[in-house]
Amino acid sequence: MLTKQTPIPFSVLDLSPVPQGATPRDAFNASLDLARHAERWGYHRYWMAEHHNMTGIASAATSVLLGHIAGGTTTLRVGSGGVMLPNHSPLVIAEQFGTLETLYPGRVDLGLGRAPGTDQRTMLALRRHLANEVDNFPHDVQELIGYFDDVKPGQPVQAVPGQGLHVPIWLLGSSLYSAQLAAAMGLPFAFASHFAPDMLWQALSLYREHFKPSRARWRSLMPWCVSM
Repeated sequence: MLTKQTPIPFSVLDLSPVPQGATPRDAFNASLDLARHAERWGYHRYWMAEHHNMTGIASAATSVLLGHIAGGTTTLRVGSGGVMLPNHSPLVIAEQFGTLETLYPGRVDLGLGRAPGTDQRTMLALRRHLANEVDNFPHDVQELIGYFDDVKPGQPVQAVPGQGLHVPIWLLGSSLYSAQLAAAMGLPFAFASHFAPDMLWQALSLYREHFKPSRARWRSLMPWCVSM
């Protein structure tokens, strides 16, 4: 007996590539055109990734570009796939994505990666020092979550906008590290299968087996895990 199947919610991952002879402005226009087509075709999400010092990729200022995409569409979820958290302070990212969520409520995802998305020299130029490298990633993720939570009594620093908006946070990864962390924190997880396909099923199995539900509003009865 045939039963009706739930459609797969397909998504788009875009780096806003700059073809030879084109400009970043051309790339931004092409990305918006692609996002509008994806929306009409019924795609669910449109994510963009942070990369730096790459002449062929124009998505370095990811949150700014996501605002451009969200402003030119109406229903498509937009988000980062991802923001490389070691390059930024958690408060700055909370303010940026809190602003996006305020402008486009219910349409914003924040995907986080633990790699710099660039070379070491450019990483120094981004954050000026290497004191906060990937070893601080779990702490930075927890701090960021706190900026989206409801205000706590006596909280000395708030993300404005951002506090109380509960922007959905995803962890991204191309190894087993982020799969384990996402499972332990009860967060959605996306695996970079487009450049690490051999570890896909191991990472997703590990995530599902060790998933611990959290109090986050984006939790579901089954853990969220997708491949990018």
